Amino acid sequence: MSASARRSPADFTAARVRNLAPSPTLAVSDKARQLKAQGIDVIDLGGGDPDFITPEHIRQAAIDAMNAGDTHYVASPGIPALRKAIARKLLEDNGIDVDPMGGVVVTPGGKQSLFEATLALVQEGTDVLIPEPAWVSYVPMVDLAGGRAVPVSLDPNDRFRITTEALESAWTPASRVIIICSPNNPTGRVLGLDELQALANFAIERDLLVFSDEMYEKILYDGNTHTSIATLPGMAERTLIFNGMSKAYAMTGWRLGYVAGPKPYISQIEKVHSHSATCATSFVQAAGVVALTGPQAFIGEMVAAWDRRRLAISSGLSSIKGISCPPAEGAFYAFADIRETGMTSTELADLVLREAHVAFTPGIAFGDSGEGHIRLSFATSDDLLAGAVERMGAVLGFR
Repeated sequence: MSASARRSPADFTAARVRNLAPSPTLAVSDKARQLKAQGIDVIDLGGGDPDFITPEHIRQAAIDAMNAGDTHYVASPGIPALRKAIARKLLEDNGIDVDPMGGVVVTPGGKQSLFEATLALVQEGTDVLIPEPAWVSYVPMVDLAGGRAVPVSLDPNDRFRITTEALESAWTPASRVIIICSPNNPTGRVLGLDELQALANFAIERDLLVFSDEMYEKILYDGNTHTSIATLPGMAERTLIFNGMSKAYAMTGWRLGYVAGPKPYISQIEKVHSHSATCATSFVQAAGVVALTGPQAFIGEMVAAWDRRRLAISSGLSSIKGISCPPAEGAFYAFADIRETGMTSTELADLVLREAHVAFTPGIAFGDSGEGHIRLSFATSDDLLAGAVERMGAVLGFR
């Protein structure tokens, strides 16, 4: 082949990757960082990173493990102590019984556990039902695995409730998996028992596997409670639970998550894990044991701070012309309705970043059902949230 006929980089790139869009939430943060590097004072509410430092006793556990020489490979599915701690947590907190030695795989972050499970259990010809608005990475994971993501469109005028009618309208004969998230990212909703029962009945009737993303389970407000769908009759054998330390323990940068569930599925996921990540970081796993088995009071302290900020950002955003923002039931995101502004979520996000220097994620990033909304993280300081509202109001006007 002559030099003039050399292939371009695109010719070497797999179509499934070439056609893949980067993470929208990370793109927002990257854009905010670029503006900050130019000396512009940007308030970035686009990400989902708790503003609290990891508690000292957890940090110290990692330091002690490193100093003790715990810097080598460990068992691919996780150190036994952590798998046992996860199994005990699932039993005591959620009422779910899993075998720590065959029903748990520890991964470098919760995202990795979802990705590995999708690669293991989704293939060409597999349809995956995803209630929307949904976290931005679910669809790309399905795409990379060769499957087809099928949106379950939820009604914003019905608080994005999951209904049997919505599930039935989205179902296809190729449907094999449904992904749910509660408390939900981005909407902040907590699935009620009626919704969980509707999902369970649907999954059993249609013989579906359920991926249950429970990363935000400990971040709840106004008396809302978390129930795992795996505890409903007939669901333990068809549910995989995804969770991790990132949110509840302020350990986003540590990258420590897990998937737990029936052995026949976990054994297949473990194959993918062993050939990709090998194992999660050894001394981080030691810290994970301490996180799960040590003091838990600091979680309530963080949630109390987020609760205060939740109410403040909801009230503040609702005071701006064209915006309505009911308080979140869980997680730490405000999902504000902007339909009265007459702008798309992308148009509003671009305007506010350009004129007010406030960054947030447009709702369209979370699927078509997210259009007409914007997501702002309130896992940041009270002053920054107040400043964001003032800046946005100066551009859009107050009621």
